[in-house]
Amino acid sequence: VIGQPTKSKRPKEPGENKIRPVNKKVKPKTPKMKERESADPPLKSQSILTQVMDKGRFQKLAATLSLSAGQSIELRCKGSNVTWNYPSYLDTFKDSRLSIKQLDKYGQLILANSTAADTGEYSCWLQLCNGNECRKDETKTGSTYIFFTDKEELFVPTPSYFEIVYLNPDKPAVVPCRVTTPSAKVTLHREFPAEEIEADGTDIIYDVKKGFVYQHPTSDHKGIVYCKAESQGAPQISIKYHLLYVEVPKGPPSATIAASSSRAEVSDSIDVICTVLGEPDIDVNFRWQYPGQESERPVIIQNFWRLINRGTGQTTRISKSVLAVEDFEARDAGNYICVAQNLHGETTVATKVELN
Repeated sequence: VIGQPTKSKRPKEPGENKIRPVNKKVKPKTPKMKERESADPPLKSQSILTQVMDKGRFQKLAATLSLSAGQSIELRCKGSNVTWNYPSYLDTFKDSRLSIKQLDKYGQLILANSTAADTGEYSCWLQLCNGNECRKDETKTGSTYIFFTDKEELFVPTPSYFEIVYLNPDKPAVVPCRVTTPSAKVTLHREFPAEEIEADGTDIIYDVKKGFVYQHPTSDHKGIVYCKAESQGAPQISIKYHLLYVEVPKGPPSATIAASSSRAEVSDSIDVICTVLGEPDIDVNFRWQYPGQESERPVIIQNFWRLINRGTGQTTRISKSVLAVEDFEARDAGNYICVAQNLHGETTVATKVELN
């Protein structure tokens, strides 16, 4: 039923359905409360997330919930210091329909006038703080995946009409064509040659919360694909996804450096270029050290990147940082040092420019 949680088997939460038949009458006593508390394992997770229903009723949330797009929803999390997580789409657009407040005994999340694009996971947890340091309380969390169903939008809308998916041989790849209706029949299709790609449940798995997951990507999977969904009406087509195969050794950046000339005349213009070849989805940051830096010599630094095809069915990202020196002076002669950094580490390379 729309507006109600879908039925699913789940473990009972601590404190739920704890009334048990007993053989004798027992008056409530403080020691009894202690027994009840100690019955729960100390590290067992306790769901703190509820949905506010009509007439002030509260409902514990199952793993998934289906609502019609256009409905508003109010969620509450017990605790005096609650942190929320929700679809990043709502942050990207600083959406005024989303309201988050912290009250004395609970955190409140209200989403008004929901749309199909709001489909995703909503979760919360209690923060334990000691001074300025805070950490997540793993025993007090709550999470639910909400489908905001819309028969006009079977696929969760995205801001673009085309997305790149990188196929890395050592990790799963996801074609993120998520649906707003969990019962929709979804299939995966290759554009050329035109054919349906079978989700066999082993190498390619369909996950209603993620899309199609390639468990072990290979270069054979590269190409352009799209998804098709059907649910009580005409089928709908997703955006297109360009699957690019990547095989670049992981590690600190593989960097090179070169100057447009190793010797310069006074008033010449010199470019020093630092280049990194690496994984397409890994950002590279550049830092420079140069002779006129301490005297605040003005230079121009530009960073950019693009994807290149290496001709073997593999795609590589080429990142460059260009340091430009105009009107070369004596103080500009010396070593130009580039430090390239990614999430695996950093690499330092240097070149020398001398004054003629």
